[in-house]
Amino acid sequence: MSDLNLSGKKIGFGITGSHCTLDRVMPVLEEVVESGADVTPIISEAILNRDTKFGPADKWLKKILDITQKPLIKSVVEAEPIGPGKMLDLLIIAPCTGNTMAKLANGIIDETVVMAAKAQLRNDRPVLLAIATNDGLGMNAKNLGILLNTKNIFFVPFGQDNPDSKKNSLVARFDLVTRAAEFALEKKQIQPVLIEYRGI
Repeated sequence: MSDLNLSGKKIGFGITGSHCTLDRVMPVLEEVVESGADVTPIISEAILNRDTKFGPADKWLKKILDITQKPLIKSVVEAEPIGPGKMLDLLIIAPCTGNTMAKLANGIIDETVVMAAKAQLRNDRPVLLAIATNDGLGMNAKNLGILLNTKNIFFVPFGQDNPDSKKNSLVARFDLVTRAAEFALEKKQIQPVLIEYRGI
C-alpha cells in the first residue's frame, strides 16, 4: 500500500452512540477530512438526540459540523439516496456500536447509519467498521462472526480494551482507521484484524 491516499475520495463517516469513544473519534474525523477526502457526516439518532455524561448532543453535533463543514445526514429518508445516487466510495462507521452491528448482521434497517450501510452495500461498495461494544465477545459475538464473513464489510483492527473488568468488550484501534480505509477502498482487509488493544 502507498502512503495515506484518500484525497478526492467520497467518504461517508457514520457516527453511532458509543459516547465514551467520541473524544477519540473526532480526531479521526479530522484526519480523514485533512487527507483531502470529500467527507459526508452521517449520524445515528443516539448522537442526534442523546445527552450523556460525556456531553450534550449539541456539543458533538457542533464538533462534527465544525470539522466537516458539511450538512449532516441525520434521518433514514436522508440516507436512502446514498444507494441510487452512488454517493460514496467508502462508508466508515466509527464508532460502530454493538447495536449497530446487530442490526447490520440481521438486516434491520430502522435508523440512519444502518440505512447508509444498506445503501452503500447495494452498490457493491465497501463499508469499514470501527467497533466499540461491551458485548463483542458476548451476545454480539455471533453478529461479529456474520459481519466478518460478509462481502464488502471490513474492519478496523480491534482488541479487548479491558479484559480484566469487561472481558466481553471490544474496541477498534481508532488510530488505524485511515490506514484501514485505504485497504477497504481496494476491497482488502487490513491485517491483522485481532490485535492487542493497548488503550490507544
